[in-house]
Amino acid sequence: MEDQKRVLNVGILGCGPISQAAHFESATKAKNADLYAICDVADDLRERMAATHAPKKAFRDYAEMLADPELDAVVIATSDAFHVPAAIQALEAGKHVLSEKPIGISVEEVEDLKKAVEKSGKVLQVGHMKRFDAGLQSAKEFIDGDMGEMLALKAWYCDSTHRYAVTDAVQPLMVKSANAKKPSGNPKADLQRYYMLAHGSHLLDTARYFAGEIVEVDARLRERFGAYCWFVDVAFANGVIGHLDLTISVRMDWHEGFQIYGENGSILGKTYNPWLFKTSDVDIFSEKTGATSRILGADGHFYRRQLEAFADTLLNGSPMTGANIDDGLASVRGMVAIAQSSKSGLPVKLADVSGAV
Repeated sequence: MEDQKRVLNVGILGCGPISQAAHFESATKAKNADLYAICDVADDLRERMAATHAPKKAFRDYAEMLADPELDAVVIATSDAFHVPAAIQALEAGKHVLSEKPIGISVEEVEDLKKAVEKSGKVLQVGHMKRFDAGLQSAKEFIDGDMGEMLALKAWYCDSTHRYAVTDAVQPLMVKSANAKKPSGNPKADLQRYYMLAHGSHLLDTARYFAGEIVEVDARLRERFGAYCWFVDVAFANGVIGHLDLTISVRMDWHEGFQIYGENGSILGKTYNPWLFKTSDVDIFSEKTGATSRILGADGHFYRRQLEAFADTLLNGSPMTGANIDDGLASVRGMVAIAQSSKSGLPVKLADVSGAV
């Protein structure tokens, strides 16, 4: 780990929407991290973001940023297709990595990244920021403590047709550039794949965070009136049975949450549109006390809390509480398995899958 430094010098790769909405603010607000550098090939966008967020340095060339000896870690906030190559390049340069999810778009490339992580000896954390929602953390604490054996889990992630009315109201005005680096082909040309990568990765990680390793999925997909609905029956390694609902987009408000049945209690969670930075309402019923409790979670900035935990691991050797490379790989395997199962109509074991989402 780092030599008794109090602050982690962070460089952010990519000045697009996710950085503008989350990562720049996280690095400037974090108690143990600094926005040391930003990097983007689009000169106009980079200069505008540098003027707004005041990093110590701004780079056009990623390799040049990685060569800076004062840089400790990078946040990769690019298009999905660039996550793995950028992460490997950073690891080989001796930098720690916090990468946006999904960590990759194919099983094979994430397996290659895992080898690079192991070879480097550096820390890689996947940006499944919902693990830093205090409501979800309270549920996890109950699961690991007083709940006893888990019987079953249901979880749902349903984006809303009204989401942009919400996000346009609460997010900063997004600055775009015609010079931005884009992947070959339009990621949104295949909406079924795009929605699975953008949203399915969250749902799968939440399910695994609570119930452990997923070994098999049995998925159905129905597409109507521009909406995609996946219903997925899930088998966990520990015998827990699960059901996942991924629907994009529902004709209602944002609809996300989970229900967990345990030996000594149950949990019901409601999660809000992430850009409201509002902690999930998680009601935990304890059979022992006969009472329901709910944590307030006044600090709902999941992205900043994620960065602070990452920095705490690097600076102080604290246990890693975020998603690691194995979690990221499991999420990609799960998405591939769901895609294959919904196409074939048959159950698919995650250990058997290969290829891209």
